[in-house]
Amino acid sequence: MIYGYARVSTGHQSLAAQVERLTAEGCAKVFQETASGSRADRAALKRAIDRLASGDVLIVTRLDRLARSTRDLLNVLEEITRRCAGFRSLADAWADTTTAHGRLMVTILGGLAEFERELIRARIGEGLKRARERGIRSGPMHKLMPHQQREALARREAGDTCAEIGRSFNVSHSMISQLKSER
Repeated sequence: MIYGYARVSTGHQSLAAQVERLTAEGCAKVFQETASGSRADRAALKRAIDRLASGDVLIVTRLDRLARSTRDLLNVLEEITRRCAGFRSLADAWADTTTAHGRLMVTILGGLAEFERELIRARIGEGLKRARERGIRSGPMHKLMPHQQREALARREAGDTCAEIGRSFNVSHSMISQLKSER
């Protein structure tokens, strides 16, 4: 079965040209929606992917109708592949997972994206290491000043509950409990 997916970003735009082109390509059903491409929760796209079965193909007129970023595109293509279905973009001939050449291109893109993620992870790790060497502490900052922490601990020792102390400082009871365990 061949399905189509058509999307416009605003209600002022028309889906008609996309629907016409997808129908001409033999799409049995065209899933349509008006939603920003940056939104991850596109209901019609989810319905289209959920409908896919082994051997089915999802077609879009252009890649930008499906995804805003390479990462988003690869996530969608991974879900389509997991369903043993294919994908084609009419305007982007290389984006056709129903052919060997198209699968190769998607694989290369996936490898490049994974390589970039590894580079980012390495840079972050190096930056954190340099920061630790300079004595910079990472992680969440305490919401209570040192004198407030001392007061909270003193009140805890005096028998006040963590919940009472937390309410008075406008923090959670678990934060007060953690203070006690840190000292």
